Amino acid sequence: MRQALPSAAEVVRRDLSDICANVADELGMMAGKRLLITGGGGFLGYYFVHAVCHWNRQSSTANQIALTVYENFVRGAQPWLDELRRTDPFILVEHDITRPLPDDMPDFDYIVHAASIASPIYYRKYPIQTIDANVNGLRRLLDYAVARRDGGRAITGMLFFSTSEIYGDPPADSIPTPEHYRGNVSCTGPRACYDESKRLGETLCVNFASEYDVPVRVARPFNNYGPGLKITDRRVIPDFARDMLAGRNITMLSNGSPKRTFCYITDAIAGYVKILTRGRNGEAYNIGVEEPEISMLDLAHRCVELGRSIFGYTGEVVFANSEDAAYLTDNPNRRCPVIAKARAELGYDPRVDLPSGLERTLIWYRDNSTAEDA
Repeated sequence: MRQALPSAAEVVRRDLSDICANVADELGMMAGKRLLITGGGGFLGYYFVHAVCHWNRQSSTANQIALTVYENFVRGAQPWLDELRRTDPFILVEHDITRPLPDDMPDFDYIVHAASIASPIYYRKYPIQTIDANVNGLRRLLDYAVARRDGGRAITGMLFFSTSEIYGDPPADSIPTPEHYRGNVSCTGPRACYDESKRLGETLCVNFASEYDVPVRVARPFNNYGPGLKITDRRVIPDFARDMLAGRNITMLSNGSPKRTFCYITDAIAGYVKILTRGRNGEAYNIGVEEPEISMLDLAHRCVELGRSIFGYTGEVVFANSEDAAYLTDNPNRRCPVIAKARAELGYDPRVDLPSGLERTLIWYRDNSTAEDA
C-alpha cells in the first residue's frame, strides 16, 4: 500500500532542508553579509528567499544573512512574502527595478537580479517592461556595484538571471547545448523582447566584469519547475496542473513534439547559490539537467498518471489550436543543456529525478490551486 502523500508545507520544508544541506558551505560564505534579491516575489525568488530564511533559523545571529527583497508586484500579490515576514525578519521594499534605485539603498555584499517577467505569455504582453528590467534595471545595479568599488566597499558577488532562451533554436549538432554555443535567435520575433534583452544583459555583465572588475556572474536556467511557480503562470507544468485540478482534459496547443529537460527547483537554487559565491566573474553557467529530454506529450502523460494518484484525476490529453496565431512562433524544438562547466567549476550536482520532482510539484499545486493571474 502506498504511503500517504505529504502536504505542500511538508514538501517545502523538506526541499528547504535539502537546499541548505547541499549549499551549506556557500551559504556559510554569505554569513553575516547583506543580500539583495530583486524580483524576490517571483518563482525563483520563492525558494531563494525561503532558503535564506531557513538558513537563518538554524544559524546564530552572527551567521545569519541579512536579506532585503525588492519586488514591484507586477505579477500580482504575493501573500507568502507577508506570511514569511511574520516569522522571519527580512526587509521587503516595494520597488520597480526599471526605476532609479532608492536613495537610501544600503551597502549590499551580494546581489541577485531576478526581476524579470519570464513567462512567454506575459513577457509578450509587456515587452518594453521586460526589456527595461533586463537591460536598464541591470545597468543600474552594475553602476551601483562600480560606485561601491570606487567607494572602497566593493560587493562580493552579483548574479544575473539570464535564460536558456538566449540559445534560441539550436541545430541538432548543438544539442545538448554548451555555454559557448552562440545562439540561433530572432531579434524581431514575438519572443525577442525576452531573448534579446537577456543576451544584452549578459553583454553588460561581461563588459562590467572586464572593465570595472565587478564580480558579476550569469546563470542560464533550463526549464526550472516546482513549488512557487504560480498555477496562473501559463508555463507548461502549471497549465497541466490547472487543467487537472479544474477537472478538464489537458489541452495541448502544439503537436506535443518539442522536447525539454526539466530541473527541479531545489537543484536549480543550489546551482544559483554556487554561481553567486563561486562563479568566475563575467562567466555564464548552464543550470539544469541533461536527462531525460522528453517531449511535451510525454510530459503531459506523466502528469496525467500522477494526477490520477494525487487528485483522482479522470481526464486525458487532447489537442487544440491556440487562438494566438504567434503562440508557437520561435518556440525552440529542443532545449537540453551541457552542465559540465557547472559541475567542474562549482561542484553543481543535480539530484532530484523527474518523477520525484513532478510529484512534489503536483502536491504543491493541489494545496495551492488558486492564485492571481501571474
